[in-house]
Amino acid sequence: MSTSTTAADPPPPANPQTDADVPRGVARREALGRALRTPVLGPLGALVLAVVIFTVTTDTFATAGNASLVLQQSIVIGTLALGQTLIILTAGIDLANGAIAVLGTLVMAKHVVGGGSPLTALLLGIVVTVALGTVSGLLVTRMGLPPFIVTLGMLTVVFALARLYAESRSYPVSDRLLRFWGEGTTIGDVRVTWGTFLLLAVFAALWFALTRTSWGRHVYAVGNAPEAARLTGIKTNRTILSVYVVAGALYGLAAWQALGRIPNADPNAYQTANLDSITAVVIGGTSLFGGRGSVVGTLIGALIVGVLRSGLTQAGIDNLYQDLATGILVIVAVSLDQASRRRAAR
Repeated sequence: MSTSTTAADPPPPANPQTDADVPRGVARREALGRALRTPVLGPLGALVLAVVIFTVTTDTFATAGNASLVLQQSIVIGTLALGQTLIILTAGIDLANGAIAVLGTLVMAKHVVGGGSPLTALLLGIVVTVALGTVSGLLVTRMGLPPFIVTLGMLTVVFALARLYAESRSYPVSDRLLRFWGEGTTIGDVRVTWGTFLLLAVFAALWFALTRTSWGRHVYAVGNAPEAARLTGIKTNRTILSVYVVAGALYGLAAWQALGRIPNADPNAYQTANLDSITAVVIGGTSLFGGRGSVVGTLIGALIVGVLRSGLTQAGIDNLYQDLATGILVIVAVSLDQASRRRAAR
């Protein structure tokens, strides 16, 4: 018996429209829609646009020296923002990260100025930042306090502790170990510090942890739907606590990088670092409502903050207007995220 198609067999279903028949305008709109749904594309486009605008409107922005300066200024905020990203992914927030890093610099610098070992000073500083991150995590997970209230209180406490510990003084740092991340090499005409490579290494490690490990999947699950995550067997409190501990360690690295950037521990330094790190995270596409975002976007967001401040400064814009522009960007980013969530819920 032949298996070929006979006249009695039904004809194949008609395909009224093939890919070739789709109008070009429709195909382009669909491609644009898919591109716009790519979380990192928006921040990347904003970064490119900012660079182009400042290159055209100023004479000094597109120089090797300025590129080096922007990179150096983005290092500490970038590292703080990576820790902030972890916490925001769990639907939390950390208003104290900048103050914690400043206290870390003071512990490191004062110990060395007092004649202590630089390595011991470094370890003490990181232990302090990890301990403070752990305290915040315990208050959130064990006592059920809102992260905003916990870290707002921690901001006030740590800021006061820093001033008391420093005795309202600043401490210059001359030891090479503590200043190490401020040294570097020249690539082309751009000077790149070792702190930049540390930031990229931390970024790569966190990207792997969040995208390739069960811990990363748990972080996203807890931020997206904590009760559903708990019902699936995820230890939500343990996951959230681990995030605050890791963030505390990152704040310690940021403190070390800060001493390389400006070898002087000052209790009044980095007063807007918490807001700058939140700005970098939000502009980078991470949702303040948790469960959505990436460290790739945060890295781009940190560069946007650096480029924006550098470009506006060179354009002669007052610092107050710079803060105004940054605040507007944050509001726009959060509004777009909220609108996106509403569309997804329909």
